[in-house]
Amino acid sequence: MPQVTMSTKLAADPDELWKAIGGFARIADWHPAIERAEIEGEEGRKGTIRRLHLVGGGEIVERLEEISPTERVYRYTIQQGPLPIGSYEAEIRVVDNGDGTSTVEWSSSFEARGVPDREAVEIIRGIYKAGLDNLAKLYGLER
Repeated sequence: MPQVTMSTKLAADPDELWKAIGGFARIADWHPAIERAEIEGEEGRKGTIRRLHLVGGGEIVERLEEISPTERVYRYTIQQGPLPIGSYEAEIRVVDNGDGTSTVEWSSSFEARGVPDREAVEIIRGIYKAGLDNLAKLYGLER
């Protein structure tokens, strides 16, 4: 099963960064490919559904599987969408670097569907890179 793990170190306090990106619908605030996110259910509760409306059209439906504000992490699965993947499970985590800065880690495992594994990995890496690069623009890279 292919896996992708990417991270970026940011010049942002981990608690403040978690407030900005830790809400399940907040991804629309920082990921440039997402026009808007809609929540079905109670924000921050296991089982909450988010519908991501993509820039240029398309929709991805995701389910919140676990969230821990104290650990600054949430895990989610993709229920449906246009990506050539299945059995997608992912995690977004904000790590305290201990010096007033943070590291955002985004990781997943999935099955490629209709494309070779390496192509599916590159698609997911591209999605993560766009989001992490935009966070670096918003919060600055750790120096």
